[in-house]
Amino acid sequence: MNPLNNHRHSLILGIVLAILLALGIGGTHFNQLGLARWFHIVSGVFWIGLLYYFNAVQVPALAEAAADKGGPGGAGVTKYVAPRALFWFRWSALVTWLAGAWLLGARFVPAFTFGAAGMPEGSSGVDLSTLTIGIGAWLGTIMLFNVWGLIWPNQKKILGIVPATDEEKAKARRIAFLASRTNTALSLPMLFFMVASGGLFRTAMF
Repeated sequence: MNPLNNHRHSLILGIVLAILLALGIGGTHFNQLGLARWFHIVSGVFWIGLLYYFNAVQVPALAEAAADKGGPGGAGVTKYVAPRALFWFRWSALVTWLAGAWLLGARFVPAFTFGAAGMPEGSSGVDLSTLTIGIGAWLGTIMLFNVWGLIWPNQKKILGIVPATDEEKAKARRIAFLASRTNTALSLPMLFFMVASGGLFRTAMF
């Protein structure tokens, strides 16, 4: 069976290839933080890529479809595309955050307190790298809350997964829309600070 015929099998194939190449280069000795960084980046690409798809493609397209009275409408997208996209969207968001927490390791508490707690004894002041990753981590955490606390619960009403009146659906659309647009805005500084922290936390992959 050709794994390229199935998207899940293609992803598994990519994971296997990455592991084999890593073992070929570095043997069985590899850095766990490098593995965490890999999970963090791959899942983050899924999450942010789908976020931009929703905001730059799907939402504007559905608005145009609703305005086009003689067109095919957006029922196909809302029935077949949106639920699948939201599945990958919400779970990749969670994996991204968990992999980020794994990557932070002992830096987790200092990052989320901006150096106010968990810093090594003898350190003084706020370390620039801790402040940088802390800002990125908090932005990512707010975005994760928006996904699971606002976007997904309201999308379930919009898509008919849970019962809702027309008034509740209209309210849910607005909440999900604003939460998604908030995440789009937050994603840009979040990515900036994550990239900046990568230059400050120099961790070898293998």
